[in-house]
Amino acid sequence: MTGAAGPPAPPAPPGAVFRILHVSTGNVCRSPITERLTVRALAERLGGPAGLVVESAGTWGHEGAPMEEHAARVLAEYGADPGGFTGRELLDEHVIRADLVLTATRDHRAHVISMGHSAGLRTFTLKEFTRLVRAIDVTTLPPAEAPGGVVARARALARAAAALRGWLVAPTADADEVPDPYGAPFPYFRSIGREIHAALDPVVTALTGVPGH
Repeated sequence: MTGAAGPPAPPAPPGAVFRILHVSTGNVCRSPITERLTVRALAERLGGPAGLVVESAGTWGHEGAPMEEHAARVLAEYGADPGGFTGRELLDEHVIRADLVLTATRDHRAHVISMGHSAGLRTFTLKEFTRLVRAIDVTTLPPAEAPGGVVARARALARAAAALRGWLVAPTADADEVPDPYGAPFPYFRSIGREIHAALDPVVTALTGVPGH
């Protein structure tokens, strides 16, 4: 698992890794929080990478910018590492290599899908994906304990969620959205951190087969 600021990963055999890409607007608030909370949760439950790579970018990404100070503070409260992060603008190559794209809002999802690269079936808002994952019978997924099992399980989970979309409709228009805290005081950042953390927990549990603490 790696953050956006890490060095480029060496080429891996097809299917050897599963890439999760978190997308927001500036890649300095919501998507960095989501990226680093995902990395933290996966490390806690798996004890190592297990073939999962976690990255983030922004549709209007502040290329090379540091994470917002309040976002870093939120991560520190969850025991996640905010260090070494730099913002990225979302590029075609990020979408092409991502196996699962989780966005903050429906507008971000539409932006990713509009880029092409057959992204529609693997792009969801974070809260949309959480809602779909909750409806999946995880006992039908490959066991995470088998060699390469986490990657196989992640691929099966993404396919199952895509198959459910359209059958499970959001209860309200804004139910699948994570609001933008940019420029807001820290208490609002903290509330957005809680939303993201709550949405990620069932996703990471389904990915790893290990419940959160």
